[in-house]
Amino acid sequence: MDAHEAVRRRAFVVGAGTALPAGGAAGGAEAAVVDGPLPGFHPALKDALTFPLAWGRSPIRDVRAWRRAARATVEEHLLVERQDGTPYAPQFTGRSRTRDYTRELVTVSLTRYERVRGALLTPHGRGPFPAVLLLHDHGARFDIGKEKLVRPWYDETRLASARSWADTYFSGRFVGDELARRGHVVLCLDALGWGDRGPLAYDQQQALASNLFHLGSSLAGLMTREDQRAAAFLAGLDRVDARRVAAVGFSMGAYRAWQTAALSDHVAAAASVCWMTGLKEMMVPGNNTLRGQSAYCMLHPGLARHLDIPDVASIAAPKPMLFFHGGLDTLFPAEGVRVAYDRLRAVWRAHHAEERITTKTWPEFGHVFNDAMQDEVVSWLDDVL
Repeated sequence: MDAHEAVRRRAFVVGAGTALPAGGAAGGAEAAVVDGPLPGFHPALKDALTFPLAWGRSPIRDVRAWRRAARATVEEHLLVERQDGTPYAPQFTGRSRTRDYTRELVTVSLTRYERVRGALLTPHGRGPFPAVLLLHDHGARFDIGKEKLVRPWYDETRLASARSWADTYFSGRFVGDELARRGHVVLCLDALGWGDRGPLAYDQQQALASNLFHLGSSLAGLMTREDQRAAAFLAGLDRVDARRVAAVGFSMGAYRAWQTAALSDHVAAAASVCWMTGLKEMMVPGNNTLRGQSAYCMLHPGLARHLDIPDVASIAAPKPMLFFHGGLDTLFPAEGVRVAYDRLRAVWRAHHAEERITTKTWPEFGHVFNDAMQDEVVSWLDDVL
């Protein structure tokens, strides 16, 4: 077999249990063989990634100056301009009361292109309250977005899907409702393609991303800008203590949480469950990143020429941050998690704030945000907020 034939026939297997590095192992897809995803020279391309702007490699020695430079570099690679001048023009509907909190739907303009509907939960009592921007996962399940995390009191047709999701990943809990019951204002909105903004089909993701690239935009960049704006909207509500806003997410939502903390001054802390790794350690045969599709939700073209994934998250330092990993989570190789955690702790240490970062692996759990993890996150939020 010649070299050309070897490249053509190279293959790896992706199983249903590794549906997406973005949002859980669900999706129901059959195991698939992806042929020839990597050219023969891909090891040379990986070796060429040195992440020259990373803390400790960058010529910038002042950690605060490094943070500014790294953040500016990320902003440049989002490809989507800031939307700060766009009025939110919120509309509140669907108000309903439970014993512990009030539920309502809120529709806002996160960008000048589209109105977005979300769930807003407010504890009973006198505010202002601490708040959580709750960011949903991917999971190859598009009919529900915010409903994965907040019980859809407004739509019985989505309740069965939402309950199934909660049973699979969250020990049967609706995480947003639990946070509201424990005293937090909660805002959860649909990302493009999910819930009210979908449903997108799994095999349409690459086409959506491609079209946005052709239009000089970016799917991941748009999601990032919307999350930044959502954080600012939440912090600006009268019922919220603007100094005590956290971002919390699982899987792709975890990625969104640490990214928002890194790029938004409105987020004081973040809890990220099951999404952190080094890029090189993640890009190995068998990993879903190589399939495309979900990867476009987290792909900022060209950014890896400057910063690794944990370097971007480190821009959040010295804010309080929590990172959980499931030891049985096949989406993120253990070596990638170890590399990332080491890099993260080094930046917080440079800020003399190592006590503000929590990195933990739960050896007995996989890609989940179960009740034990949730309880620890809530206790952590109480401490840091």
